[in-house]
Amino acid sequence: MKAKHQRLTLALLALVALVGAGLLGAYALQDQASYFYTPSDIVEKKPEAGTAIRLGGMVEEGSIERSADGVTVHFIVQDGTARQKVTYTGITPDLFVEGSGVVADGRLDGQGLFVAETLLAKHDENYIPRELEGIDMTSSEHKTETLVQ
Repeated sequence: MKAKHQRLTLALLALVALVGAGLLGAYALQDQASYFYTPSDIVEKKPEAGTAIRLGGMVEEGSIERSADGVTVHFIVQDGTARQKVTYTGITPDLFVEGSGVVADGRLDGQGLFVAETLLAKHDENYIPRELEGIDMTSSEHKTETLVQ
């Protein structure tokens, strides 16, 4: 066999190996993929119960209810057109309040309730920690010089 044919054969084998590795990796990760849904998407696409999804939207005002056990929270996520009931068992993030953004990883149960496994609270660029809410950071008593003279 000529050297040119050997190089061509090796290149084709390498290409087949790369494609095979890519397909194997995609197959292995297909059950781990978590697609982002808004409440409107859940109404339109109706994902199967038990499918891992990521729900995002705003926590509806007046919807947060805490159970007597102290760790279970029921609330509604809305996106302006649709609403989705959610339940979460665990410690909620500090930024989790009514009217704020939330992203929840979980699954729909048979009755259409979203059971969250993890909960992430989102904030906008104007976020101020609760400890600093009443402080005017523009006043001269809070300013410090950083240049050495």
